[in-house]
Amino acid sequence: MGNRGMEELIPLVNRLQDALSSVGESCSLHLPQIAVVGGQSAGKSSVLENFVGRDFLPRGSGIVTRRPLILQLLSGNTEYGEFLHCKGKKFTDFDDIRKEIEAETHRLTGSNKGISSVPIHLRIYSPHVLNLTLVDLPGITKVPVGDQPADIEYQIRDMIMQFICKENCLILAVTPANTDLANSDALKLAKDVDPQGQRTIGVITKLDLMDKGTNAREILENRLLPLRRGYIGVVNRSQKDIDGKKDIKAALLAEQKFFLSHPAYKHMAESMGTPYLQRTLNQQLTNHIRDTLPAFRSLLQSQLLSLNKEAEEYKQYSPDDPARRTKTLLQSVQHLAADFEKLIEGSGDKVDTVSLSGGARINRIFHSHFPYELIKLESDERKLRREINYAIRNIHGVRTGLFTPDMAFQAIVKKQISRLEGPCMKFVDMVSQELVTTVHQCIRKLSSFPKLQDETERIVTTEIQQQESKCREQVMLLIDIQLAYINTKHEDFIGFSNAQQGFNQINKKIVARMAGNQVIRKGWLTISNIGFMKGGAKGYWFILTAESLSWFKDDEEKEKKYMLPLDNLKLRDVEKGFMSSKFVFAIVNTELRNVYKDYKSLELACNSQEELDSWKASLLQAGVYPEKVTVTLENFTDPQLERQVETIRSLVDSYMSIIYKTIKDLMPKTIIPPTVKEFISSELLAQLYALGECSALMDESPEQQKYREEVLRKHAALKEALAVVGKISTSTCTTPMPPPVDSSWIQPSRDNRLSALSSFHLSLCPSSPLFPLSPSMHLFYCLPQFPSCNNRYFPFSPFFFFLYISPLSLVPPLLLACLSFFSLPHFLCALQWFFRFFPAYSLLLS
Repeated sequence: MGNRGMEELIPLVNRLQDALSSVGESCSLHLPQIAVVGGQSAGKSSVLENFVGRDFLPRGSGIVTRRPLILQLLSGNTEYGEFLHCKGKKFTDFDDIRKEIEAETHRLTGSNKGISSVPIHLRIYSPHVLNLTLVDLPGITKVPVGDQPADIEYQIRDMIMQFICKENCLILAVTPANTDLANSDALKLAKDVDPQGQRTIGVITKLDLMDKGTNAREILENRLLPLRRGYIGVVNRSQKDIDGKKDIKAALLAEQKFFLSHPAYKHMAESMGTPYLQRTLNQQLTNHIRDTLPAFRSLLQSQLLSLNKEAEEYKQYSPDDPARRTKTLLQSVQHLAADFEKLIEGSGDKVDTVSLSGGARINRIFHSHFPYELIKLESDERKLRREINYAIRNIHGVRTGLFTPDMAFQAIVKKQISRLEGPCMKFVDMVSQELVTTVHQCIRKLSSFPKLQDETERIVTTEIQQQESKCREQVMLLIDIQLAYINTKHEDFIGFSNAQQGFNQINKKIVARMAGNQVIRKGWLTISNIGFMKGGAKGYWFILTAESLSWFKDDEEKEKKYMLPLDNLKLRDVEKGFMSSKFVFAIVNTELRNVYKDYKSLELACNSQEELDSWKASLLQAGVYPEKVTVTLENFTDPQLERQVETIRSLVDSYMSIIYKTIKDLMPKTIIPPTVKEFISSELLAQLYALGECSALMDESPEQQKYREEVLRKHAALKEALAVVGKISTSTCTTPMPPPVDSSWIQPSRDNRLSALSSFHLSLCPSSPLFPLSPSMHLFYCLPQFPSCNNRYFPFSPFFFFLYISPLSLVPPLLLACLSFFSLPHFLCALQWFFRFFPAYSLLLS
């Protein structure tokens, strides 16, 4: 049987299971146990009662076991039971145990025969039992009874799968001898999750009810329909015996007499019956724990290591100690200041690799969003030229001017400078909002102390608002300074003599020449305006340089698809489609030439508005500006006036480029992050003390108190488990695993629409009996994982599968065609792609 340490491990696993149940399943330890699986009236409850030697399980017609019962059998001198939900209360009357199981089941599932995957924990001490941990699961049913939901069969199968899919769970597959073993639901479910048969033990019940002249000798000898771990036969009490209150001890004697006297079984009577099954299960569970011991010990150690530091802090923590409260307040403010500085200034410690945050987002506002907002300020060309025309003519008055008036230039420039107020204030708003978001992200760590969190948030947010107000005043001062004096002697200003030159084109060439072929941006974009017949929308890896826009098949940059020079290209906004989730912009040619092959424009799609703005800003940096309205100049009657308008237009472009450059340089220097950082590090603590309620600020939240207690309980349970596991000899004698057998006779269930789905999902996704997934959610999670063909998990009826997952009215005729003319695996592939492109159906399904 093994050494003493191994015998003590089963009670330890029981204690550990209780501890983890009291603190939740956050440890993710799948403890070794035995799950009892079988159909209704297969004799599962009778087998368990025979183990205990008492009647204690609910009985009745239809589905009786409606919640998993985790039954822990422990050898002891006295006989009594304990429920985990009734701590400290001992049940010496086993009728009271039955009533308590019924009451606890009714409390969660009601009286309509519904089921729940939340387990009931029962521990029974008795001198007549061996140490065992078993899980009694609801019997597999086919037909709903009473108010049960129509999919009760699949709910039960789903629940069973959540237990038996775990590698640390042995499967006790119970099948009546008077049914066809080849169609056993229990064995079919076990085969789905344990195809090699390493965890499955067969139990044959009701041997005494077989027809005369028939027996199960070849099955019990494991010659017909073999299992790797074989079968054990038992004889339970009949319904007449139960109604007549026949004693279980007498029933066990009758069982022994049956095997000894039956001509087909007497030669193997020593390896049949309930006592032998109990000893075998004890041995098998002990061996199973031994086999999984190294991995189990490693998991315990990693869990304990992750809790050590936190548990030590909580052990020394005294919530009511004033000195401790003051120290915690000081440390909390220091950590807040350090976290805020790391997010704003950047740090290599715990870098977020998923999205931008803090200072990186503010930097993007500085150098992407704000420059783009300035570019968008450029007025409608027709309107601007009309304003220049009217300004010149109004300045000349009744006279005919011979020279271009500089007052018209100043009037137009001042109007353009005044329009900077909107983007600049928007810039301040965006930075302020990012600061508030960053502060909230840091303050979230103070959730253990709700009052401290609220007061800190209020004080820091108020300070940001005050700094924002000062920043707005500084911005207005910058604009007023630019309006106060128009410096036409600036070294970058082209002057009247050069006003006729094409300033923008010259400037663009200079920038490109300075930048060379420097890479400005890389990333994925989708070319969205390619017709379906030519391949449809497709994603490519784009590279933007100062001279060209190229795209490749993928980010390895080996297979270049096209290179587009940036000369004469402009940006054009494209409205988002009604059904599209993409954000689109277009690139067009100013000379009305084709941009790409036969296309006048190249429409590129992004996944978010932020990504769209970022690409636009990068294209601006490369010299690709938003498209302006092409204007036909008014028919000026005076050619001289036409030249004057063109001259002032060039002068305005030249001077405003200087203003834009200055504003882009000064705005980040005027903004507020440094002052907020200094306030948190130097002033926040003083303002918190000024409230005069420092002790009340450090009151813990109920959630934090509960969390601290859970951590300490979990830490104690893991420490105890690891201490006992460490004493166990790994050289324990054990029974070797039987050799493999041919179990191909067990076919996956043809009427089980979800057993494959459940096993497939549960092998890929973490699950817990406390958090069951509905069958449709299983399908939702599993669809992307299905292979495209030759999958043996799909022998069930496609039509009923189709009816089950979604109403016919929601599915397009195309899927019906796929279902009618193609194989089921191909249909599942089509369904997978359908849900990818139409996620709304997935939401309806789930």
